Amino acid sequence: MKNIISLKKVHKGYQLGKGFVPVIKGVDVEIKKGEFVVLMGPSGSGKTTLMNVLGCLDVPEQGDYFLDNNNVAKIDEDELAGIRNKYIGFVFQSFNLISDLTVLENVALPSFYAGRENIRKAKKILDKIGLGKRLSHFPNELSGGQKQRVAIARALINNPEIILADEPTGNLDSKSGKEVMEIFKQLSGEGKTIILVTHDDFTASFASRKINLKDGLIL
Repeated sequence: MKNIISLKKVHKGYQLGKGFVPVIKGVDVEIKKGEFVVLMGPSGSGKTTLMNVLGCLDVPEQGDYFLDNNNVAKIDEDELAGIRNKYIGFVFQSFNLISDLTVLENVALPSFYAGRENIRKAKKILDKIGLGKRLSHFPNELSGGQKQRVAIARALINNPEIILADEPTGNLDSKSGKEVMEIFKQLSGEGKTIILVTHDDFTASFASRKINLKDGLIL
């Protein structure tokens, strides 16, 4: 299986007052298409910064990032936004659903931005993950596990190659967390590349590979 992601000597840090704080320090990472990978490490290890780079939300100061053979470390913000929209779906710990939109509207929303309004596809995805009878409900009428499933469906609407998930079970009880992780495992089996940040060993056990970070380096 070919690499869909390849980072070579990537450095990333941030200005803090008059100083510069390095966070990612010359990281090399390769992820194959269809892999299910978790990023683990203590607070301050660089997991979130690495996730932001992988998700094209940020660019390295140094090094190369090849996403499906495109060096996205060398492109401008408009091109980066296009790459994100084409390749990547995001799932967050806090769900990030819009409270005054229905389940169906929340899921279909990214397809509006992509110029592909696709209500039928949103319905099909929601039915697949067990929420076909909740289309007209609002987020405040859902459990935490249901909200996260809606967030996963929203991430899938533009058929991305990669799903990036940041602590997706962090706000869920153990039963709901297991159900969400089973969905990610199923998506990986269908060929999606899953990259997930977690502190939780049980959540990490669903992945095919763990990448452990400490002090901005891969152990």
